[in-house]
Amino acid sequence: MIEFGLFALIKIAVSVLFVVVLSIIAERAGPRVAGIISGYPMGAAITLFFIGVEIGPGFAARSAVFTAAGLAATVAFVAGYLVGLGWARNRSHAGAICISVSTALAAYAAASWLLTLLPIGAGGAALIAATSIALAVWAFRAIADVPIVDRNRLRFRVTLIRAAFAALVILTITTIAKVVGTRWAGLFSAFPSTVLPLLVIIHFTYHPDHVRTIIKNVPRGLQSLLVYVLIVAATYDTLGVAWGTVLGYAAATVYLLALEYSRHLKWQGRSKV
Repeated sequence: MIEFGLFALIKIAVSVLFVVVLSIIAERAGPRVAGIISGYPMGAAITLFFIGVEIGPGFAARSAVFTAAGLAATVAFVAGYLVGLGWARNRSHAGAICISVSTALAAYAAASWLLTLLPIGAGGAALIAATSIALAVWAFRAIADVPIVDRNRLRFRVTLIRAAFAALVILTITTIAKVVGTRWAGLFSAFPSTVLPLLVIIHFTYHPDHVRTIIKNVPRGLQSLLVYVLIVAATYDTLGVAWGTVLGYAAATVYLLALEYSRHLKWQGRSKV
């Protein structure tokens, strides 16, 4: 019992520290970067790591396959939030947030349920995730990147609330993983535990256009998360949790930096024309 309590505290501490640091970086850099970083391996990575440590690398590796497929549900979540923003136009602030969160969660639940009906292997999971991410990047391309001009300094307490929510989700998933099995553990790991509170906080603090900017850029970040979970699925059972995590983060980071560099070169080429 003492060991379980100590492990739970370690999970919470790691989750809070991870989310707080990346939240500060993202929110200071603006909504576009916040969207990209929200898709970077955070909640899902921490969840799979602790599943690997507690239950076993093989279990976590098999769960990671379903986490990859579950990224399609994450895409459905941000698309649902975007739809909710449209439906909530001219509503009160609180009403607009409630409608947007409701449509996002409904879209996530529907997509997750559909994924449980499919026979999913590593190749199929990668195809499902990559296709959904590519479609989202294409569908969101017309959304303008709106920077925050009059920045309201988000209180540290608000960031902690966001981190606490993420920690609660991660703690819950890792606790029930053995009971629900690899499929549901993987799908639950894909739940946008850091994206949801970020969207709500920005929606509450700033303008819906800033929320749309974040949503537009989440799929770009999810590409790095897809790279991460595929590395985890391939390496946890053979190299172990520690090395699989290191390789996953290295590959995800290099991929995201290369993606941003190619975007920079593309914009440079356009500006010269």
